[in-house]
Amino acid sequence: MSGRYDHYDEDRVRVRPGRHNSRPRTKDRPAHADAEVGMVTGVDRGRYTVALGGRSVTAMRAREVGRRRIVVGDRVAMVGDTAGGADSLARIVRVAERSTVLRRSADDTDRVERVIVAGADQLAIVTALADPEPRPRMIDRCLVAAYDAGLEPLLVLTKADLADPQPLTQQYADLAVPSVAVTVGPRAHEAHPPPEDLARLRERLAEQITVLVGHSGVGKSTLVNALIPSADRATGLVNDVTGRGRHTSTSAVALPLGDGGWVVDTPGVRSFGLGHVDPATFVEHFEDLAPGAADCPRGCSHDEPDCALDAYVEAGHAGPNGRARLDSLRRLLHSRTGD
Repeated sequence: MSGRYDHYDEDRVRVRPGRHNSRPRTKDRPAHADAEVGMVTGVDRGRYTVALGGRSVTAMRAREVGRRRIVVGDRVAMVGDTAGGADSLARIVRVAERSTVLRRSADDTDRVERVIVAGADQLAIVTALADPEPRPRMIDRCLVAAYDAGLEPLLVLTKADLADPQPLTQQYADLAVPSVAVTVGPRAHEAHPPPEDLARLRERLAEQITVLVGHSGVGKSTLVNALIPSADRATGLVNDVTGRGRHTSTSAVALPLGDGGWVVDTPGVRSFGLGHVDPATFVEHFEDLAPGAADCPRGCSHDEPDCALDAYVEAGHAGPNGRARLDSLRRLLHSRTGD
């Protein structure tokens, strides 16, 4: 009885290679010497918008990046289709070392930091002078975060037609924090020439990467639309009962200024958690109070009977707003330590 193996021919036999015969794997990754470098301007569900040579490129992360989070402001190297067409998709293969990192936590007890923006130069703290009323404690928190991140702070005071900015700016005079008071409406960009206050703000923002931070309802989105008409950021109203605004920006996005520089619009926040900042460094960020801490006893919490800051403030060394500034420092310490 004949079978299918009667005419066996070894040349027709296919041998499946075993594990020992397969090509050895390597951990070496491609160098991607031809990768092009751009700046991340937006993040949306695993897709990254990257500014590259005057065009906008959509990209995804490659395996080489690992699990590192990529945020707005990151400088990334890309390969693949970087033409920027509607159907193009590049791959991010490297993320450059960050020069600065702006962080916040959900609240002061949360030690998990959330990176907001990377690579920024300055932090513009946007505060309304009225409707809603200014919140100096919020400003102090943002100042601590700015100094901790290595950013230059800038006070941007909106709705200057409703209140005098001097009482608020005077509180930060000793810190030499620059400020610009602006009066802008939804159609401010149509003015020719633009309002003087808007022109002064543009000078502060030129050639800088500036992060805009402020609580809801201060007019941040209206300000962005005045600076960049094509931005078309959604705006909202302040609740008459609570005095709080509605969140209109839902994610951080970097927008180019016509005369150079970038502004990064961030979602409005109710508070700015400092859980990621060491409380021992808080007083260092209050530059008007820090010299007085040199006379404090070892291990001083800056809120005890022997604290030298009280005498320092009473002597007028911290300026006319020294007492309010010291109160603000102690409020921050309480919220951070839970004492």
